[in-house]
Amino acid sequence: MNYAKQKQLDSYKSQIKKEQDDLVIAYMPALKAMAHRLRSRLPSSVEVGDLISVGTEAMVRLSHTYDKSQNDNFWGYVKQRVYGSMLDYLRSLDTISRNSRKLVKDVDRLIDEYYNKHQCEPSDEYLAKELNEDINRIKEAKNLSEITSVLRLEDQYELLSEYSTEEQIEKDELIEHIKHILSQFNQRDQLIIQLYYYEELNLKEISEILNITESRISQIHKRLITKIRERLGF
Repeated sequence: MNYAKQKQLDSYKSQIKKEQDDLVIAYMPALKAMAHRLRSRLPSSVEVGDLISVGTEAMVRLSHTYDKSQNDNFWGYVKQRVYGSMLDYLRSLDTISRNSRKLVKDVDRLIDEYYNKHQCEPSDEYLAKELNEDINRIKEAKNLSEITSVLRLEDQYELLSEYSTEEQIEKDELIEHIKHILSQFNQRDQLIIQLYYYEELNLKEISEILNITESRISQIHKRLITKIRERLGF
């Protein structure tokens, strides 16, 4: 290849890269807003900067495959996949052994039973004593439960099920199963699940809509998730 052609090719590559970089820069505010919104639903151990970093890496990769002749809106092209990369990051935070899955379920069950009796959450010390576990393991299990609860219900099944992926319910069938379970809840409980998982509102926003305290919404949410998990067998 002669010098003129090489220079022309380098110029073309440079222009393409600039266009890709400009797209990423232009949509960084949208990505940051997504990360902050997701972070508002997560425990304090998750840093918003990590979510932004993971999302940015995904958006940069996707900018390389974006074809504006096929997709007229870059954010529309990358939005779901950028969000999915953040969820993948959350999934990677803990190595989920069978023992930790069982402890998450035991902790959730005991918290629900205690709340039904006393209308408040038990202390970590109480949970550790009742389950004969180290208090740090209890805290880890609660943290994992909070992280998984923000994921789509079908993702929670994949994360916490004791069965391998090959043994799990097919995704379409699983979603129908979840819909059937939700249909058996009362209208308020269905609305809380709808607002939290499908409208992506946080607990404070839901409490304002339903005129119920945020702590009560949190307890109702945990109780509903426990019921859904039990009926799905995980």
